Amino acid sequence: MKKIILKPSGKEIEIEEGQTILSALEVSGYALPNNCRAGACGECKAKICSGEIDQGFVLDMALPQSERAEGMALTCMAKVQSDVVEIEYATENALPKLFPPVENLRYMLTEKINVTPSIVKLRMRTLGSVMKFWPGQHITLGDESAGIPNRPYSIVNTPNLDGEIILYITKKDGGKTSTWIHEKVKIGDMLKVNGPYGTFIGDPSIERPVLCLAAGSGLAPIQSLATAAMLRGGFKQPATILFSARTNEDLIDLGHYKFLDAKFRNFSFKYTLTKDQNEDGLQGRIPEILPSLYNDLSEFSVYIAGSPDFVDNCVGAVKKLGTPEEFINTESYV
Repeated sequence: MKKIILKPSGKEIEIEEGQTILSALEVSGYALPNNCRAGACGECKAKICSGEIDQGFVLDMALPQSERAEGMALTCMAKVQSDVVEIEYATENALPKLFPPVENLRYMLTEKINVTPSIVKLRMRTLGSVMKFWPGQHITLGDESAGIPNRPYSIVNTPNLDGEIILYITKKDGGKTSTWIHEKVKIGDMLKVNGPYGTFIGDPSIERPVLCLAAGSGLAPIQSLATAAMLRGGFKQPATILFSARTNEDLIDLGHYKFLDAKFRNFSFKYTLTKDQNEDGLQGRIPEILPSLYNDLSEFSVYIAGSPDFVDNCVGAVKKLGTPEEFINTESYV
């Protein structure tokens, strides 16, 4: 079978006969920006370092002749002809390149729902250009002209062509921005969004079991990462989300996780309650119950998101169970 080598990381992926380079990358868990998937927009451009490809039909405005002469190709249409093709892909650890953040993007609030007593779900749609982001990243939101400071909020959904962004926002005592969002912002309002920011994007190609730990609205980036990895990336390793909530009323989007649980044998969603009785059996704070669930986490890649105290305590717990520091990824909400 033919293969693609990613430079500079040296990672290799197999590609089937007739499969496009973009498709092979996505099936193996690697991401490239893309839009039209028909050789017309130029978003999926990459440099072919060595080997032979069949570029297929693409528009000159998407891939000018000057760029073709430099070895550039549109991966949505390109197919491998030689046994090995080397392409330039992102960084030495094969993580995607980050998109440059953009300020003052105009979004309209189209939906506002209380998903728990303290967390509101916002759904926004762009009125201009679509923000490009990776799962796990965040934006900032506020109204500085009215004295409402910009604050960071992780994106819940995965990248999409509609320019839609979904957020979970917890109301904090004394928090100007979260109080403004909960009490003042209403459907139809125009909001200014900045982003994307952050490097909590993970590595969907990782060949290790994954454990995700989250509490409260810390579930937002975890949900984005897990949904992208399972539904779009074809992640093959075991993946578990363990979510901590105080009561049954504090559980978020349970239906979505039950769907992923049912659809993918390698995915599992579990939750623990710290106040209410849990019908599923898990009771108590995550750092306290982890040793009863796992004897050894030395082979795992761990993602943790939530308040600083929650993150710090979980980091300590997984380190005691053997997780190497380089495989611990964190996102704290201050």
